[in-house]
Amino acid sequence: MKALAVVGAGLALALPTAVQADSMRCGTRLVSEGDGKDKVRTLCGEPTSISFAGYVGGPGYYTGPYDNTYLWPGWTTVPVEIWTYNFGPSKLLRKLRFIGDQLDDIQTDGYGY
Repeated sequence: MKALAVVGAGLALALPTAVQADSMRCGTRLVSEGDGKDKVRTLCGEPTSISFAGYVGGPGYYTGPYDNTYLWPGWTTVPVEIWTYNFGPSKLLRKLRFIGDQLDDIQTDGYGY
């Protein structure tokens, strides 16, 4: 019974590290979902490639003259870009999806070249 509790505790500690795919390490720096393009570019450098993946629609926001932001009564289209980072043949390619200026998704692909 005690061995089962030790195994269960070990699995509980291992799961959060295996599931964490919402961030990417660039050397000693870390970028996460929700970061802007400027932060990612500053911390990770220029991507190997940038591809345009289309547009997504969403509610429009308007910033007034006193920096008051409110929902605009219409829809706006926001560009979607995929940035690919190639860190070499011994590491996996990383594909970052940006919706507008915000990092929305980080995925891994095969080994780099």
